[in-house]
Amino acid sequence: MDSVKRDSSFLDGVNRSVDLAVEILHIEEGLAEHIKACNATYQVRFPVRMRGTYRTFTGWRSVHSEHRLPVKGGIRYAPNVDQEEVEALAALMTYKCAIADIPFGGAKGGLRIDPKEFSEPELELITRRFASELAKAGFISPSRNVPAPDLGTGPREMAWIAQEYTNLNPYDLHANACVTGKPVTQRGIPGRLEATGRGVQYGIQEFFRYDEDRRAAGLDGGLEGKRLVVQGLGNVGYHAARFLMHEDGIKVTAVIERDGAIVDERGIDVDDLHHYKEEHGCVRGYPSGHFEAHGARVLEADCDILLPAALESQITTRNAPGIRARLVAEAANGPTTYEADQILKQRGIAVLPDAYLNSGGVAVSYLEWIKNLSHIHFGAMERRLEEIRGHELVRLVEAAVGRDLPESLTRKIMTGADEIDRVRSGLQDTMSVAYARIRERRLVTDEIDDLRTAAYVVALEKIVRFYRETGGY
Repeated sequence: MDSVKRDSSFLDGVNRSVDLAVEILHIEEGLAEHIKACNATYQVRFPVRMRGTYRTFTGWRSVHSEHRLPVKGGIRYAPNVDQEEVEALAALMTYKCAIADIPFGGAKGGLRIDPKEFSEPELELITRRFASELAKAGFISPSRNVPAPDLGTGPREMAWIAQEYTNLNPYDLHANACVTGKPVTQRGIPGRLEATGRGVQYGIQEFFRYDEDRRAAGLDGGLEGKRLVVQGLGNVGYHAARFLMHEDGIKVTAVIERDGAIVDERGIDVDDLHHYKEEHGCVRGYPSGHFEAHGARVLEADCDILLPAALESQITTRNAPGIRARLVAEAANGPTTYEADQILKQRGIAVLPDAYLNSGGVAVSYLEWIKNLSHIHFGAMERRLEEIRGHELVRLVEAAVGRDLPESLTRKIMTGADEIDRVRSGLQDTMSVAYARIRERRLVTDEIDDLRTAAYVVALEKIVRFYRETGGY
């Protein structure tokens, strides 16, 4: 029997993880079914005139849970996206927001398209038409349903969506809050593009901060010098790898892409490889390291940390027995099937689950949404006060010690925090608090022996508490 028949689908895997948490928390069957069910999925087919003819496109927007409003979740552009994938991603968003204590419900969108087949003007036409269809049906709104970037989309597409919604709702004061992940120049927020990758870095840092967790995974010491294998050098994988490399001293020993993998035990310059990939569209031919045509095999390379940052179902029953990483850090959504996860657990390989580790994007999206509603950037009224206080502190210290402090130190003390500093601080706090709650739940509950189950228990506790305190719908 091959792995396709043995491995659960992405949606089934999410639901089976929820079932484990339901059993541990003794949630009544009716409420559990309501929590798991997708509230609504809107499918739309629309034509766009281009190249002298009409092309018809199919897209979805799925709302998993409206226990918190607005619902939040990205829109992905991919040639193989379908309704089940969108619903699985929407469900994961519900639990992700609950784990990170972000007051959103879960949603997701998808458009079946290969963005590489279209020019920028064509993509703008398609995106604006898709946004119009969703907005007219009530599936884009600053108060009810707020999209964000995902696979195949980015700040450019979010700016188009925001503008299209504004055109349809010219008197909505908060129209720009209808979508997050916009360019900073279009009322976005600094740090949003890097947010998911930065959150991955912070999550891994949290894991290494606890000696007990590191030792249980067979890892000694800190992050300095640890070997990292990255699958997917897109936005998430690239930012996570470069932050871990430059700021934590991790050595990237392999990068897996669609056309193969670059392997170099001496360490790979992720910035240089990313630049090469952007210029050539692939990693084949990169002048450093060894090229492995069968990139999927490199998932089983000997390393300390494996960072799957591509698509779902990359670690399956077929390759899980051969995974040699000590820690699998799920930077992508659903990269490990339910059955493969059980194999990794039996083998003593620690897994930082996607429902926690991938939440950096939505955490910073929340800050952008708040910024758009308040119409003022973070720190606008405090930065100068911080600088004045810093100046006074330097003056007092210099008077006390009888000499001037080094210029580099005084500059650091006297400079107020920029908006991106505040964003990163908020994200780091979110990831730190969430991990502490997850590991605490794992430690105090006998039935829990892994971080994924602990994360889902944390999420369901919050969701169930909401329904019980409010009486549900």
